[in-house]
Amino acid sequence: MKKPIIAFDFSTKKEAVQFLDIFEGESLYVKVGMELFYQSGAEIIEIIKKRDHQLFLDLKLHDIPNTVKRAMKGLASLGVDMLNVHAAGGSEMMEAAMEGLAAGTPSGMDIPKLIAVTQLTSTSENQMQSEQLISATLDESVIHYAQLAHDAGLDGVVCSAFEAEKIKKATKASFMCVTPGIRLKGMDAQDQKRVMTPHGARTHGSSAIVVGRAVTASEHPLETYRLIANEWEAVYS
Repeated sequence: MKKPIIAFDFSTKKEAVQFLDIFEGESLYVKVGMELFYQSGAEIIEIIKKRDHQLFLDLKLHDIPNTVKRAMKGLASLGVDMLNVHAAGGSEMMEAAMEGLAAGTPSGMDIPKLIAVTQLTSTSENQMQSEQLISATLDESVIHYAQLAHDAGLDGVVCSAFEAEKIKKATKASFMCVTPGIRLKGMDAQDQKRVMTPHGARTHGSSAIVVGRAVTASEHPLETYRLIANEWEAVYS
């Protein structure tokens, strides 16, 4: 993906719309997560799509297969471009999610991309081992989850840029690696543990990058976004 995905770290529809107004005339790819979706519901999706932006609905579904299948069937009708689940839900759940998306996508529309969360970029190896009781290394856990998602028919995974190249080698070159934790050089990492610059992410095999507070909390969001986009894919000169 040439465009960086902007994570809409907002609590209200009003904040999100005010931010979109700054980018009037700019074609964006935005990510709506739990915080905003739970406050605004499908209305915020409609607003974003009416402005012709692409949309990643980041709800990280993780439940029994039938529940996830039915939920995905409903979400597919919203016209979003990408959704996700937790790979920890297992192969059966991921396959059910794919079935729900296919069943719920309106005729004539493309089935949304489906990706799986491996390990959150806020998770350290020590935390994973001590709290999740996973004895493998962080890399091994992430790659294992990626292989499960690939075998279940998903389009890719959410992962750290540090793992992207290894995941593609373990799956296939076209398997998407969507990487959050992106910062320009010198920016505060905040609560992210595994961060990388846009250029670093591209050279490490990321298929798409997600930027949030680096842009949304910037004093000059449009300028910061263009700096990140330029470093990511030389979109702007």
